Amino acid sequence: MAAGSNDAGRLVAVLVTQNRKVELQTTLERLLETESTHLQAIVVVDNASVDGTAEWLATLSDDRLVIHNCEFNIGGAGGFETGMRLAMARFDPDWLVLMDDDARPMPQALARFHEHARDDHAAWAAAVYHPDGRICDINRPSVNPFWHRRAFLRTALGHGRDGFHIPEAAYEAREPREIDAASFVGLFVSRGAVALAGYPDGALFLYGEDVLYTLRLSGEGGRIAFDPKIQFEHAYSTVDASQRRFRPLWKSYYLHRNLLMVYRRAAGAMFWPALLVILPRWVAKARHHRGDRAAYLRFLWRAVADGLRARTAVAHEEIVARSPESRVPAE
Repeated sequence: MAAGSNDAGRLVAVLVTQNRKVELQTTLERLLETESTHLQAIVVVDNASVDGTAEWLATLSDDRLVIHNCEFNIGGAGGFETGMRLAMARFDPDWLVLMDDDARPMPQALARFHEHARDDHAAWAAAVYHPDGRICDINRPSVNPFWHRRAFLRTALGHGRDGFHIPEAAYEAREPREIDAASFVGLFVSRGAVALAGYPDGALFLYGEDVLYTLRLSGEGGRIAFDPKIQFEHAYSTVDASQRRFRPLWKSYYLHRNLLMVYRRAAGAMFWPALLVILPRWVAKARHHRGDRAAYLRFLWRAVADGLRARTAVAHEEIVARSPESRVPAE
């Protein structure tokens, strides 16, 4: 980026996909509509899709498009680490913008990112909405309640996610808001952030790699802000509140293992007291897994054991093989 420029600088998108060709097509169309001055390149990591994604991607010829086909499924975390490394090595951009295949910038979102220099922060998080205009709660940025007294008190008093996630009013605000953690949907990561915090841990496979990465960045002194003027759409299908089972069950292992690592990084010295509150709640989830309660609890105890040791060198095939779904005979 030229000295004194009011523009944010060169931007490269990193997009991770697996078996959602239709959503990917919509997202790529949106990205390729963006002027090259606002988006230099698009790195797509295809996570060993088997729905024709690779074949369709092979038909595209846009000069800005770089396709990386994985030989096997390395999970969302592995996809983002791979994509970020590839983008930095090939383009050395000022900024990366991260997204899943079912998430995309709204029209003019990237232009708004470029309206002024952004180097006063290491990363910027977009406002993410469902296609119907509702705030996408799973992508709502947060502050670490163990670093902020008011957020800690709100959370301790029973406000749940609202205790430490930014309020809905922040989405209507005129000015950006300081945060500590954000998702990898509409997250703009600077070259400086990569120098400070490195890359997300691909060995996490699924869940929590974004929160761990942004907490690490914040902990290293990298400031992150939420800008409500930069808006993304996420075609995320919410789950009926009555359906609290993990489907497939093996996902429960990754969620609980990685959440334990998130809590440990967030809580610091308060981790062990917090664990006494967290574990009984996780055990109580077994009631939602009628017929698979024993399997759920086996996954949970394995997740806790591995999470406490930060053990991520676990073969995905081993985890899947332990899931009840893997033992159902094919029709």
